[in-house]
Amino acid sequence: MSEGIVTASYVGATILFILALGGLSNQETARRGNLFGMIGMAVALIATMSAVTANLGILIGGLLLGSTIGLILAKRVQMTQMPELVAMLHSLVGLAAVLVGFANFMDPGRLLHYTGIELTIHDVETYLGILIGAITLSGSVIAFGKLSGKIGGNPMLLPARHWMNLCLLLGSIYLCKMFVDQSAAGDGLTPLLIMTGIALLFGIHMVMAIGGADMPVVVSMLNSYSGWAASATGFMLSNDLLIVTGALVGSSGAILSYIMCRAMNRKFLSVIAGGFGTTTGSGASSASVEDQGEVVEMHAPEVAALLAESKEVMIIPGYGMAVAQAQHIVCEITKTLRAKKVNVRFGIHPVAGRMPGHMNVLLAEAKVPYDIVFEMDEINDDFPKIDVSIVIGANDIVNPSAQTDPDSPIAGMPVMEPWKGTTTIVLKRGMATGYAGVQNPLFFKENTRMLFGDARKSLDEVFKNL
Repeated sequence: MSEGIVTASYVGATILFILALGGLSNQETARRGNLFGMIGMAVALIATMSAVTANLGILIGGLLLGSTIGLILAKRVQMTQMPELVAMLHSLVGLAAVLVGFANFMDPGRLLHYTGIELTIHDVETYLGILIGAITLSGSVIAFGKLSGKIGGNPMLLPARHWMNLCLLLGSIYLCKMFVDQSAAGDGLTPLLIMTGIALLFGIHMVMAIGGADMPVVVSMLNSYSGWAASATGFMLSNDLLIVTGALVGSSGAILSYIMCRAMNRKFLSVIAGGFGTTTGSGASSASVEDQGEVVEMHAPEVAALLAESKEVMIIPGYGMAVAQAQHIVCEITKTLRAKKVNVRFGIHPVAGRMPGHMNVLLAEAKVPYDIVFEMDEINDDFPKIDVSIVIGANDIVNPSAQTDPDSPIAGMPVMEPWKGTTTIVLKRGMATGYAGVQNPLFFKENTRMLFGDARKSLDEVFKNL
């Protein structure tokens, strides 16, 4: 394939990727956006492979291996495991950037292709690609551990951690100068290896210092990092498509992280430095159950009767709905109530679940109508008019202490306000705290009722009684 056709293919793939991002920004067009992205990636792969003349068999073998792994993961991974999968895929992008960077640096023909200022620019590109890739790699692995529960959600707060981060940053800048100086003489591997170790440590410390309530922002942030790592790799390899694609992913991830931080009333830099959950232990507001009062339990037949008599119902899903795979029975209950002329709506908090849009994806999978799914800002003022609010496995996003307790790890975070309605029904397995590790005063309010047990089984009983 000629160079002109390859360039035209890259332009076409770039347009398709932009259309994919546009489509994914809206639930109604998400499927089409996903299709555009797949077609764009297929065009990009075919165009890139056409320019390869040596070791084509190894390349095809790698593609077949990667495609097989991708298909297996797509079929086996449950929706509840999507955040962990996304984090792990980000780590693979970081690993690829690190490996490509080292391979590019150790290329014997590197000093023949680049001289003078061009060599300096190329070395800086290589250095940045490995630096960002290593941070993404280790940070994503830690995020995977936190999301999967293998690592605790509480932040690891080392003494003088901000000074340590600053020293690591200054050390990386100094090592970059050392690497560029030594690279021109045909050396530079030692500072590159030291920097890689520092970047890996920085990625670990950065994510470990972030509390559990911030994990959706972390996933979005790591998505941005993976894009910038890919873009730096594109500069390193002089691949225009990789530069543009990486920039699209990096900038969209950064914008999403900013939007989420704004929705959570947090500054992006403070989250990176350890935003929510930065108090020691489980927070000053983690009072015991006895200190809060007593909970009032309700059973499925009573819940069904209460719903049937209601006119306005708000459903607030959380990670517990994902764990119980309760989205389908929630959809059936919604259909039944709407058939009874009950106005049912869904309220989605920006950080509900473990990644951006987690609840929207689950509800779309269950075929809940898009027009009854609302963001927090759209419906929070309506709670005084709601007869029954159903909180399904959510905790931190409906915690009043975010508004009332300045010492709480989630203080200042905008939350859903179901306690302002007539009755709130909370579905939980037990009285355990949420991911941020703080107790929820909502459970002890006079107009709150608890429906204990597995959310799907509990809602099955509610549905039968309806």
